[in-house]
Amino acid sequence: MLLLCWPQQPGQPSRLHPDPALSHRHARLPAARRPAAVGSRWPPASLSEPSEEFRLSALYGAAGRNHDPELTRLLLQALERAGTLRRFVPFDVDPAVLEEASEAVAAEFAGLEVEPVVGDFERHLGVLPTGPRRLLAFLGSTIGNLDPAQRATFLADVRGTLGEGDAFLLGTDLVKDPARLVAAYDDAQGVTAAFNKNVLAVLDRELGADFKAEAFEHRTVWDAEQEWIEMRLRATTAQRVHIRDLDLTVDFAAGEELRTEISSKFTRERLEEVYAHAGLELCGWFTDAAGDYALSLARRPA
Repeated sequence: MLLLCWPQQPGQPSRLHPDPALSHRHARLPAARRPAAVGSRWPPASLSEPSEEFRLSALYGAAGRNHDPELTRLLLQALERAGTLRRFVPFDVDPAVLEEASEAVAAEFAGLEVEPVVGDFERHLGVLPTGPRRLLAFLGSTIGNLDPAQRATFLADVRGTLGEGDAFLLGTDLVKDPARLVAAYDDAQGVTAAFNKNVLAVLDRELGADFKAEAFEHRTVWDAEQEWIEMRLRATTAQRVHIRDLDLTVDFAAGEELRTEISSKFTRERLEEVYAHAGLELCGWFTDAAGDYALSLARRPA
């Protein structure tokens, strides 16, 4: 989702960290729908004197239909308390999700302008509104689901989008005890396992495949070298799968595994290297008290 906010009370100091948005990776943005920009209270020099001359643009995204509305509400409530909320532009792949979220937000926040837009952050960063001192925020650890090549491409696109005075705010999950990580992705209730197996149901439905979910079991593995969690599906028996729309036949041996997702975890040192490779410079680092999660601020080097 794309979230843009306009100050209602230009004279009121901000009490918020510059995090008005998160970003979702699956979207399609019509070129004709270009969001407007907003008055900015960031970087710190502008906190006490919000400026309509310097603009702020931000990407918002979260964990899908079940989590977006609540995260959106928390963000909007914080902005409303600070007196900086006037207009909201949610940005997501699914028009139905956008409609549902927009109606809920409009009902709760009286007088708020809500303008939903469908779009894709991996393809359309270049259509974001231009102007000095913009903040591009990508939270929720979504970047962890990109493989290294995808991540490098995305961050290079971010660098290409940032101008003088702009900054990029990124949310990342941090490296922690592997046992905790594995347990989180292999919960006793089987919720993650059901989510993982649903990949097969989607392939069956969308591509005419004939996977049998009951013939696969959920697996979670910590890759210490890559510092990421892998979710896999292991074939419990030898089987042959046909994917009609791709004209593809795949044979699985008993015990053979199919990787369905990665979730990278980061350290500050590693993220600095990732930024440097993309031509960005780490200039701010914020973590929770336990050191489980971080927000990092990056810019193009001077």
